[in-house]
Amino acid sequence: MSLPRPAPSQVTLAAEFAELDAEQLFALIDNADPLDDQGRYLPWDEVRYRKPRAGLSVRLHWFGMAVARRASARELPLLGRGNQPFWYCNVQPLLASLDRLEQAQRTHVLSDETLMTNAARRRWLQRGLMDESIQSSRLEGANTSRQLAREMLREGRTPRDRDERMIANNFAAMQTIERWAATGEPVDLDHILRLHRIVTAGTMRDERESGRLQQPDEPRVYVVSASQQVVHEPPPADELPERMQRTCDFADGGTGTEFVHPLIRAILLHFMIGYDHPFVDGNGRTARALFYWSLLRSGWWLAPYLPISHFLLRAPAQYSRAYQYVTADANDVTHFLLHQLDIMEQAVAQLDHDLQAQAAATRNLLERLGERGFSERQLALLDHALLQPNRIFTIAQQQNEHRVSYWAARADLQDLTERGYLLRERSGKKFVFYPSPDLRDRLGR
Repeated sequence: MSLPRPAPSQVTLAAEFAELDAEQLFALIDNADPLDDQGRYLPWDEVRYRKPRAGLSVRLHWFGMAVARRASARELPLLGRGNQPFWYCNVQPLLASLDRLEQAQRTHVLSDETLMTNAARRRWLQRGLMDESIQSSRLEGANTSRQLAREMLREGRTPRDRDERMIANNFAAMQTIERWAATGEPVDLDHILRLHRIVTAGTMRDERESGRLQQPDEPRVYVVSASQQVVHEPPPADELPERMQRTCDFADGGTGTEFVHPLIRAILLHFMIGYDHPFVDGNGRTARALFYWSLLRSGWWLAPYLPISHFLLRAPAQYSRAYQYVTADANDVTHFLLHQLDIMEQAVAQLDHDLQAQAAATRNLLERLGERGFSERQLALLDHALLQPNRIFTIAQQQNEHRVSYWAARADLQDLTERGYLLRERSGKKFVFYPSPDLRDRLGR
């Protein structure tokens, strides 16, 4: 796939603008709008193929669009190559998306104590952390099934290969940023290096490269496509300490007097790690973990429930393209913001769909089981046992899946065993539990 064509320089376009007659000038000024006729914020690489507004060439149509964008632009303290600032445009699609996401968080069923128990929330949070860890790793090339990866995380077993290690590392990183957000840890270079060390532990060709920036005396790692085409050349390595400090200052609110929406701040931190590419490997995983950390620090509690990397994985080319449009359009990061906000909205919709499906399954299970004194965690376990009659359950697995203590998980399994729904066997130094052969009959199926 070819790289997007860079937008024409404003200097050249301004010279062409100066040669217009009065009628053409009026047409350009009257039609100047940052959006196209369908309300889209398109990059030059797409505008150049579309029919311009009446009376204008494609280039001058773009010039009017670019002038309108710059008129409402917000310049950022984050810099591209050559110390040119990034900027974004407060256009209607961006503002509307922010409003929808804020509304989704305010009204989400997960925040309603009358509709969602603490046990259910813990289970969904753990599921979200696990799925994000798996999909973020797969986005970076990990090759394993979601089912096997979930089993590894549930059981807490040691990873068998590099792919599983990447997933386990990501899960550890998600748990770490959850703690850091709760304790108010600062986003500084030391914490980012620690985060990188967590996501890359045991996966680097040279472990000395884990938790450190690229050095000026070593070959710079470029961003390449699957066909090995260079799609992004990051800034020189000798600029990384200063650039990372600037990013950390931005993360901790160093934006002058202007307010930056928490979602925009988090997305821009994600973008900057990808753009600066400060590490030999693990840049994407670190960037996405930093994104979640920033959202949690700002109180955006819905973030870890959202399957964001799932949607990035479905369209990785669009993810890469969103980066490329920024540099092609003179550091206009609006393109990346809109892409990521759209991904977040898709993730919210998927979460809602999954919650509704689970609620329906739970209601169905309650109707079948009646008043038998099962806890919510036990109902979830029995539902899994009915669907997978050969599945093995362990105390550690239940502990990890439901975010409860060892003793709570043990009590759940022991009670179901004493009541005849599960059988227990010793496997090495631990007990394993599995569905009773007559489970369906016992549950009235």
